[in-house]
Amino acid sequence: MRRSTLVSAIVLALASASMSAVAAVPAAKHAVEQQATTQLPRNVRPVHYDVAVTPHADKLSFDGKVAIKVDVLEPTGSITLNALGMSFSEVTLAPASGKAQAAKVAVDEEKQTATFSFDKPLAKGSYTLTMNYTGKIGTQANGLFAIDYDTKAGKKRALYTQFENSDARRFIPSWDEPNYKATFNLTATVPADQLAISNMPVAKKSDAGNGLVTVQFQPSPKMSTYLLFFGVGDFERATAMAGKTEVGVVTQKGMLSQANFALDSAKTILAEYNDYFGTPYPLPKLDNIASPGRSQFFGAMENWGAIYTFEYVLLLDPTISTQADKQNVFSVQAHEMAHQWFGDLVTMRWWDDLWLNEGFASWMEARTTEKLHPEWNTKLEQVNVREGAMGRDAIATTHPIVQHVETVEQASQAFDAITYSKGQAVIGMLEGYVGADAWRDGVRLYMKQHAYGNTVSDDLWRAVEQASKKPISDVAHDFTLQPGIPLITVESASCAAGKTTLKLSQGEFTRDRPGKQPLSWRVPVIAQTLGGEPARTLVTGGKATLEVPGCGPVVVNAGQSGYYRTLYGAEQFAALKDNFAKLPPIDQLGTLGDTWALGMAGQRPSSDFLDLVQATPVDADPQIWGDIAGDLSGVDGYYEGDAARQAAFRKFAIAKLAPVFARVGWEPKEGEADPVKILRTELIGTLGNLGDPAVLKEAQRRFDAQGKDPKAMPPALRRTILGVVARNADAATWDRLHAMAKAEKTPLVKDQLYTLLSIGRDKALAQKTLDLALTDEPGATNSASMISVVSSQHPELAFDFAVAHKAEVDKKVDSSASSRYYPQLASRSLNPAMVGKVKAYAEKYLAAGSRRDADTAVANIEYRIKVKNERMPAIDAWLKQHGG
Repeated sequence: MRRSTLVSAIVLALASASMSAVAAVPAAKHAVEQQATTQLPRNVRPVHYDVAVTPHADKLSFDGKVAIKVDVLEPTGSITLNALGMSFSEVTLAPASGKAQAAKVAVDEEKQTATFSFDKPLAKGSYTLTMNYTGKIGTQANGLFAIDYDTKAGKKRALYTQFENSDARRFIPSWDEPNYKATFNLTATVPADQLAISNMPVAKKSDAGNGLVTVQFQPSPKMSTYLLFFGVGDFERATAMAGKTEVGVVTQKGMLSQANFALDSAKTILAEYNDYFGTPYPLPKLDNIASPGRSQFFGAMENWGAIYTFEYVLLLDPTISTQADKQNVFSVQAHEMAHQWFGDLVTMRWWDDLWLNEGFASWMEARTTEKLHPEWNTKLEQVNVREGAMGRDAIATTHPIVQHVETVEQASQAFDAITYSKGQAVIGMLEGYVGADAWRDGVRLYMKQHAYGNTVSDDLWRAVEQASKKPISDVAHDFTLQPGIPLITVESASCAAGKTTLKLSQGEFTRDRPGKQPLSWRVPVIAQTLGGEPARTLVTGGKATLEVPGCGPVVVNAGQSGYYRTLYGAEQFAALKDNFAKLPPIDQLGTLGDTWALGMAGQRPSSDFLDLVQATPVDADPQIWGDIAGDLSGVDGYYEGDAARQAAFRKFAIAKLAPVFARVGWEPKEGEADPVKILRTELIGTLGNLGDPAVLKEAQRRFDAQGKDPKAMPPALRRTILGVVARNADAATWDRLHAMAKAEKTPLVKDQLYTLLSIGRDKALAQKTLDLALTDEPGATNSASMISVVSSQHPELAFDFAVAHKAEVDKKVDSSASSRYYPQLASRSLNPAMVGKVKAYAEKYLAAGSRRDADTAVANIEYRIKVKNERMPAIDAWLKQHGG
């Protein structure tokens, strides 16, 4: 699953093996599998589901019938499985031979289970459990849900499913846990003029009368419940062959041309993965289904053979899509397609090891994007991924990559930056440690050993060790079984005989626990002098000495593959600063990231970051300036409410960014690199947010001229220009933007326009946006994101509003996201009163074991307040010293 990034992406941009080869699980594994976490009795296992559904889209309900072949493993008087929001009309159980008996049904909505009791105890053996039931169709992305969307022909409604992590139980009474794998036959009775899609190709269709058709799909492979998919609507489908696999894209009618890039990308990615994994993709087809709307929980989902993706991360609309959007389409496809192996073919045993799915897919996405599109220079992104993980990992509420999960809500909370981004960073570090070829060989072995089964993290480490002949378990355990970030301190650096000797020590980097006793890691370290060869060591026991070829400035974590912070002494930092322009771009980014984080945590002067900004040449790599623009925007946020100090900082920031923008310009140049196109939007957005008069004036001019001059707002800049105007909008401008949103008939564009309405600085207009979000106008899946985007500028207003209207807002938030949604609205606040408000919210509404996101929001607020009070004075002094 790709976590939803639309809101943050917009805000940042504006601010800146055939089926017959299914392997049976060996009997010897049974005892081990019994140790897997479960919320269900262990005495019954499903083998196969025959599912038939008839959706009633107009009534938001459906009729279902399922016959489940089960193995009763020990005598029992009842069978308990997962079910939520269902009513049962008839339930029977039949042995392989013999008479069926009726079941008494007891539903527990709180535990999300249904228990079927029988007059006669069941002996060990095989049975078929048959249930007739009815279920609900939701309006948010949980279970079977409806998306309403505008077209030029009027309103349309499509149905889709979303089951990860624990929502298949809303669609089928089932053993809805990843370790209970089974095969599925799905049959659906749907309108004859609509297209139905599932994991497998259609086996046959038959007329059902009354304008309906019954569609039967081919049997699925053995898989977890959360990977089943069903969708139906006014769709059309385009296909292409990638080897023996039919690759397809499914869109609402009239949008297929916007999926051409996605279809072409899927073909190349599938070929790459068939080679990398050493196990060919085993299903006959692989569809990618584009859906209007959005979720607060995810952006795409890896259902086996039927990837579900919101339009904004699959389609490229010629009126508004950018280079960044194009790259995002590719990377999301690379992520979800990696899951077809890591997650679908081989699945984590329980949500404790979710990172085996998500961390690996994130790493594979980055590796594949870099390999297949080197012109995008995405290698530098690994630093930003690491920074995102460390921002979460540096506070007390962090958790290990491998974490203990007990409840559905805790499983939902596991989809976070530690699971995804730290998982990705640690895999990258381990691959570098054993070597790329050895790592790949280990992955291939892992796939062969565990196909169609379930695993824990140690299964991967064993496979890599077996293939590479290099022990990695100790290092892997240090980084996956304990939380936190190693801090490698350069105690001294001395040069003799053409070599620099580094004395290193290992501590722990935190943002909120300065006196914390550090944990211990075995840390792979790479260091390099400018122009020299890299040297490697494994820091163990807290200390190491490393000889690095050459003399002069030394970069520790050269190439930035390591997951740790580096703290230099004053002399070493000064040497890096003086030679900053000579560092490779990736090490410039890494040094900027470490310097910013250490400065904000009080372990280096907070102004060190500005020294590096001063040392960055105007012609530095575009991604360096994009990163700096984002950080300068972040500093600016700490000055909110203090106009004089903010003006001094903005004078400096604009002076640094304006010459870079002058080189890039408003108009693209022939043959310019793709990263330059992205930098253009980042600089316009950031300079607009900083109040640069020239950018504000030109953005407004282009906005006003769009009706007469078609070149005023080219598609690549349309969203960026609208963002600058919307951020600084007055009431009349807000009304113009609102009218544009209401009139728009393309869902992808319409959704983005409603998001833009939400980014304004003006508090009265923010309140107007919040009120609008609770109406039906924006669409059921836009409201929650509008409130969330308002919180980026007005966290107190958005949080108070959402809590005051909680009953209404709850209907507009995925249940999967509910425990994190409200606390995150407050997380950017600088108001100490919000700490108490978030704590009070958590105590009133969240179970004691589901408050991690609330505690994290509190930690972030407290950290931001500390930065404002304790770090900004040094920034002020630096600005004064440098003429700011």
